[in-house]
Amino acid sequence: MSTHKFIPADGLEGLKQNFRKDALAGFLVFLLALPLSLGIAKASDFPPIFGLVTAIIGGVVVSFFSGSRLTIKGPAAGLIVIAAGSVHEFGGGDIGWHLTLGAVVLAGIIQILFGVLKLGKLADFFPGAAIHGMLAAIGIIIMSKQIHNLMGIDPVHLKGKEPLELLAMIPDSLVHENAHITEIGMACLLILILFSFIKNQHIKKIPAPLVVLAVAIPLGYVLHIKTEGAVHNFAMVKVGSLFDSFKNGLINADFSGVSSHMGVFIEYVILFSLIGTIESLLTAKAIDNIDPYKRKSDFNKDMVAVGIGNTFSGLLGGLPMISEVARSSANVGNGAQTRWANFFHGLFLLIAVLVAVPVIELIPNAALASMLLFVGFKLAHPKEFLHMWHIGKEQFFVFCLTVVVTLSTDLLIGVGTGIAAELIINLINGASLKNLFSSKTTVNQQGQEDYHVQLNSEAVFSNLMTLKKTLYSLPDSKKVHIDVSQASVVDHTTILALNQFKDDYELKNGNVAIKGFEHHRQLSSAPTSTRILKKN
Repeated sequence: MSTHKFIPADGLEGLKQNFRKDALAGFLVFLLALPLSLGIAKASDFPPIFGLVTAIIGGVVVSFFSGSRLTIKGPAAGLIVIAAGSVHEFGGGDIGWHLTLGAVVLAGIIQILFGVLKLGKLADFFPGAAIHGMLAAIGIIIMSKQIHNLMGIDPVHLKGKEPLELLAMIPDSLVHENAHITEIGMACLLILILFSFIKNQHIKKIPAPLVVLAVAIPLGYVLHIKTEGAVHNFAMVKVGSLFDSFKNGLINADFSGVSSHMGVFIEYVILFSLIGTIESLLTAKAIDNIDPYKRKSDFNKDMVAVGIGNTFSGLLGGLPMISEVARSSANVGNGAQTRWANFFHGLFLLIAVLVAVPVIELIPNAALASMLLFVGFKLAHPKEFLHMWHIGKEQFFVFCLTVVVTLSTDLLIGVGTGIAAELIINLINGASLKNLFSSKTTVNQQGQEDYHVQLNSEAVFSNLMTLKKTLYSLPDSKKVHIDVSQASVVDHTTILALNQFKDDYELKNGNVAIKGFEHHRQLSSAPTSTRILKKN
């Protein structure tokens, strides 16, 4: 139960009740979303205007179906690697884009089915270390390309290059950088870095990307980069007309990749649907935790909403969308009360596309590159590596293995390798093969108020779904005692889930006590490190 007596209404009543707060929050998020959506589209090898189309659909359409009140739907940096990889694998250029859209549409339909089949718990199967490793690898891949864009290197020289090749090209790009473009990019990057250190709450409400644009546009004019001969073709954002983008019809998706590139098509449908779903669910959970009213999202309903958004976005030409964490966090920080803030953010983007394209095309691409470079750095921040080391050497190994394999191969193989490594480590630590995917748990009621939950087998990420089903089916407002003393292994992912259940249950006036860890040894000093049952 929330500590607030007042809970914002939903629907039309919520619109009337919170119009000013939601409209203001939506406008401030719009200022953040506009340059990021353009940058994400460019980095994904999509026409830039369709980054805005994606965000418009995520706000104006998806907000009516959303199962979460405060998340912002739109294109995300976390899917750049998949989208760009898909366009490249399908042949690149317009052909690769159109065929990729077919995969996005089918992935959206699959996400709708995930929600209808109530598979919102899907994210529980992925170990935390592999998820963090995936995100860190995505961050490195984003940085590997955007650092060249920031220095004004002709994109032609970057086409078809793998992340490790792009990283190896950095010294050469430093030698051949375009001075004026680099000056703009570095100025923008410095602004983003400085803003990350600001503690004043009033200043923090100013969207850093807005300040970046306020500096980059005049700098671009002063340094004449729009008319600087050889670089003018890629120095500035090219948006074009929304109406011209649909001159051949509203449907841009091409489904012929099912037959012409079947293996590639299946791979990217899996990636778009799985990775997109996981990122959306993780974002919704994170935003629930900072919702001042402690409302809980309906994850299955939200998956249906994201699936609807991706189906429409893919048909029209847009990128895959998710519940995006940076914009969602800004939404909460700017005082959003209901889903109408997401709607307003999409509405303001639609207005901008219709009337402000000439202004948008004054943005230097180096400014967008600086924003994406900063996003990539946050995903792969050194603190992430230190955090995983602190949790335990085995988690650090899974994390680093996922990063290395993803950079060397692709995202699907990288995440799969991380999951396999976590399974093997749990088996080495004492988990039994027969209980690896099914949790043995007994529940005993003692009196009217007390429920005792006994974990009789290993409690690891691969059987977490069955454990959570048991825990979340308990009646509200009771005293729950969770005994882990018989569990041979309780891994990091499960400990996080037990702590989350405790927080969720106590919000409903219940009480949770977790006992029995004194029978285990920890693999590190971190409170959430894996525990292994001591041998007698």
